[in-house]
Amino acid sequence: MKIFKAYESGFRRSLNAWKGVVIVWFFSLLSVSLVALPMKGAIKAAFGKSMVTDKLMGGLDVEVLVDLGASLRILTHFFSSGLFFLILAGFLANSFLAGGLFDTLKKSDNRISAAEFFRASAGNFWSFLGISSIISIIIIIIGFLVVGLPAGFISNLHADSEKTPYIIVLISILVFFTIVAILNLVADYARSWQVTKEKKSCFKALGFGFNRTFRTFFPSFLMMFIIMIVLVLFNLLVLKILGPWRPVTGAGVLLLFIVSQLLFFVKVLIKTWRYGSVTSLMEQSNPDDNLV
Repeated sequence: MKIFKAYESGFRRSLNAWKGVVIVWFFSLLSVSLVALPMKGAIKAAFGKSMVTDKLMGGLDVEVLVDLGASLRILTHFFSSGLFFLILAGFLANSFLAGGLFDTLKKSDNRISAAEFFRASAGNFWSFLGISSIISIIIIIIGFLVVGLPAGFISNLHADSEKTPYIIVLISILVFFTIVAILNLVADYARSWQVTKEKKSCFKALGFGFNRTFRTFFPSFLMMFIIMIVLVLFNLLVLKILGPWRPVTGAGVLLLFIVSQLLFFVKVLIKTWRYGSVTSLMEQSNPDDNLV
């Protein structure tokens, strides 16, 4: 079956692309560190050597935050600015690094050097940025229509049954999740096709992505849907492992850091497996077709 062949090929390709996975992991760690380290310094400056840090060991203490006064406003501004930077840097970095990953994955036995990886990333950056931007805008609009509007409707709804709002929310989330899976498939097909072309055009690539997605809809969607379910379950596992973890010693903090980074590396590997599986399925469906 094409799906299982694509999964197997995609997994093999993701392992062969380990250098690219390491590069993506390192850039993510660097981006977080650029915000986390200054934030840590700001928190130390606000708390000083007082005993408030001990109060925060067991969780959030509202009284401590209120006592911070002006420092709390500074920390809030710092955090919001840092979060905006992380989102923007992550979006740009993903568009840049995805070019190198897809170029590495286009051949099942392809192993490239770091220099070749960055060369491919730079060559595909603008078209990949266009693809990511357009798909992201579509997802935001659909999210507002499918999830935002029903949520607003529910807030003003006086239902006879308490289950009705939950059913509406559940249906909205499932519909949104399905649409996101389709759009991710379109984006992956577009990027996988784009790296094989010398002339870069995000619009032609997206045209191919939509065409290929709906032309091979059942196997393509089923493959993408399963991988996204795996990724969601993995994220839930990460939250279950890291959520209740509150280290109180330096060794505990170091262990938490190591475990969190290993889990994030696996997450990047799963995402690369997705890219490789889509690339494999595209090649099985005769990617040389002139569809756009």
